[in-house]
Amino acid sequence: MTVVDARVLREAVVPPPRPGADASKLRMLVHDLERDEAELSLRRHRTEAALDVVRQAREELHRALGEFAGIERDSTAVRFDTVDWAGRLEAVDAAEEQRQDELFGINDELARVSTRLRDARASLTATEENPAELRATVEVVIEAERAGPVELRIVHVVPCALWRPAYRATLAPDGASLTLESDAVVWQRTGEDWTGVRLSMSTARPTLAARPPSLVADELRLRDKSDEEKRTVEVDLREEDIGKVGAVAASAAELPGVDDGGEVRVLTAPTPATVPSDGRAHRVHLTAFTTAARTELAATPELSSLVTRVAHVANEAGHVLLAGPVDLVRASGFVGRGQLKFAGQGEELRLSFGSEDTFRVVRHTSEEKTTKAVTGRTTITRTVRVFVSHLAGDGGPLPVVLRERIPVSEVSAVEVALKPDACAPAPAEADAEGIVRYDLNLAPGERKAVTLVYELSASGKVAGL
Repeated sequence: MTVVDARVLREAVVPPPRPGADASKLRMLVHDLERDEAELSLRRHRTEAALDVVRQAREELHRALGEFAGIERDSTAVRFDTVDWAGRLEAVDAAEEQRQDELFGINDELARVSTRLRDARASLTATEENPAELRATVEVVIEAERAGPVELRIVHVVPCALWRPAYRATLAPDGASLTLESDAVVWQRTGEDWTGVRLSMSTARPTLAARPPSLVADELRLRDKSDEEKRTVEVDLREEDIGKVGAVAASAAELPGVDDGGEVRVLTAPTPATVPSDGRAHRVHLTAFTTAARTELAATPELSSLVTRVAHVANEAGHVLLAGPVDLVRASGFVGRGQLKFAGQGEELRLSFGSEDTFRVVRHTSEEKTTKAVTGRTTITRTVRVFVSHLAGDGGPLPVVLRERIPVSEVSAVEVALKPDACAPAPAEADAEGIVRYDLNLAPGERKAVTLVYELSASGKVAGL
């Protein structure tokens, strides 16, 4: 058997303007109100035209009255008092008043119908949708040597289907274990309901290769530094994310779609799923695992005055975890929603499960700047004082991990040095990324102070500090 030709024929099916016999009462109400609104608009237009005619007749009557009033009275002229001017004016006034009453009544009725129609349309949009459908037919031409049944598998890409990863993390009451459930949130409006189908979610983007990238000119030019640029070194402070295992580049993270670490991933649902073609979100379960967790009370005073419960677990799902939202659940129930970053197999995850209300953190900073007159060298001494209070009335002492940071220099003209002698207490750890760690142990009602001192030293040719 040989497949000679295959093509997909797509046809847009626009819904009829009038609802069918099986339409809901709400859709029929919207249709009737739209018809009433159109009829009232036509009646208002005709009444306004009739009112314009009456007003024009009034103007003509006033003009004629002025002309007759100026005619010289003689034996042969028309007598002024032979024309019933008062009766004509009364007739015009009565006609205008009648048209005004009709117009006021139409406007009031039209306002009521428009209000009902607006409310009905809002209700219809919130409950029902009847968009245009796109029907597709697959035509396959087969050439076979002999007649008989054959099995043919057709694979094609359909539009209007999308998925994104989502997670649910449940921390045990004792904090010793954590259960992480991975789901796929699926939307589809392909025009065909998926009933009891096997779903495989892929991070591939087939449309990205539909058009070649455009080539643009990139010119590089060299020039000599000026004398002023040779004498000074421009520096500035900037925020920089700390890279981790499994992290992707910033350019890759900015791309739309799923953050897959730069490699196409395929996740398969373990059981058949049903996803109707309604354009709404449907969660499909993928995997779940329970693993040992290490929890800590963490404080980052530079970012927040709260102490949060952070759980550290390893990725034991058997596959990479794509970036996506995660619902956080503790013994008290749902506590919030966080963001899970891309994590490889076995990589450690950190999830924050909300703040502990029995702790408060206060942070103060001060700075001293000195410059030597002979060398021009500038030294900036910064002091950070943090106060951590445990407000609980009973219970035992609890450990709190406090993290502060100091700048990290990338140029030899600027030096950053931690002053251990001036720090109280001495930090437990200070890594190469500038993160300084303190391990505190606070009993109920206790308050502890942490003092961090570091210096920034720059030569006289440095500008920007």
